[in-house]
Amino acid sequence: MDNNIKNTKSTGTEKILSTEEILKCIPHRYPFLLIDKVKINTTDLSKVVGYKCVSGNENFFQGHFPGMPIMPGVLILEAMAQTSCVMFLSRPEMKGCLAYFMSIGNAKFRRPVKPGDILELCVEVLKDSGRRGKMKGRAHVDEKLVAEAEFSFIIVDRE
Repeated sequence: MDNNIKNTKSTGTEKILSTEEILKCIPHRYPFLLIDKVKINTTDLSKVVGYKCVSGNENFFQGHFPGMPIMPGVLILEAMAQTSCVMFLSRPEMKGCLAYFMSIGNAKFRRPVKPGDILELCVEVLKDSGRRGKMKGRAHVDEKLVAEAEFSFIIVDRE
């Protein structure tokens, strides 16, 4: 993971979006906003990296699992999807749009994610057809793969 991430809007070819900027791009809100920061490479718009600082105060830890808190795998996949949403919905031509899951495939969960972990969510475009696409996501903690999946989406106008 890149330990040199700063709270600046851009550094050369990287654009870093803070939580406040993420909230301007996607409709997700607490407690369902699952990313804290997104790093977009402005010269390679086919890849994006999101970050989630996993806190022991997350509401899902109350029941998953008492005495042995583990972040639910489906929420790790959702964090990957939110990261890709920021990549697409931050584009000026996508203002006022929403992104919906169409499918999830090849999901694998490799290691548990616990309070105190920092999830690094690496997402890349496999297919971009304008308002439809397919992504591949990999989540890491301390450079170790914790989850991966492919997912497709559709972008629609808000009604």
